[in-house]
Amino acid sequence: MYSLLGLTAALLLAGQAGLFAGQPPSGLGVHDGRLRPPSDTPNSVSSQADLYPEHPQRAYARIDPLPLRQGDAAASLAALATVLRATPGTTLVEQGPDYLRAQAQTRWLKFVDDLEFWFNPATNMIELRSASRLGRKDFGVNRQRIEAIRDAYLAHP
Repeated sequence: MYSLLGLTAALLLAGQAGLFAGQPPSGLGVHDGRLRPPSDTPNSVSSQADLYPEHPQRAYARIDPLPLRQGDAAASLAALATVLRATPGTTLVEQGPDYLRAQAQTRWLKFVDDLEFWFNPATNMIELRSASRLGRKDFGVNRQRIEAIRDAYLAHP
């Protein structure tokens, strides 16, 4: 019993000290009209998963892009930035005219996920990717977070 409590306390302290935050992966951003591929393990989602037909997590990672609000990319990204700033545990770290990058941190263990949103002029949609920095599974957390962001974005005035 005491060893379980000690282990739990040690994990919480390690998380609070930032030991589970990880580092942003290289290659974030848009390259040749694509966001980085989904992770090789089931801990990411991407609206561009189908661009990687041989990817081992393509089916797991597949998620719909965000539609533009009233056909306006700039207003859509501004609304999305507002939603990201209001999302608990999420920090907007990069904002450009067609690209947003945020970090989402879990409350207790401080795991960090990288979120990217890019206005794709070829599809007239906002492509997205969200991936855990550490671990092999995310138990659906990235998908749930993106769907909550989608709901808030679509409801934003």
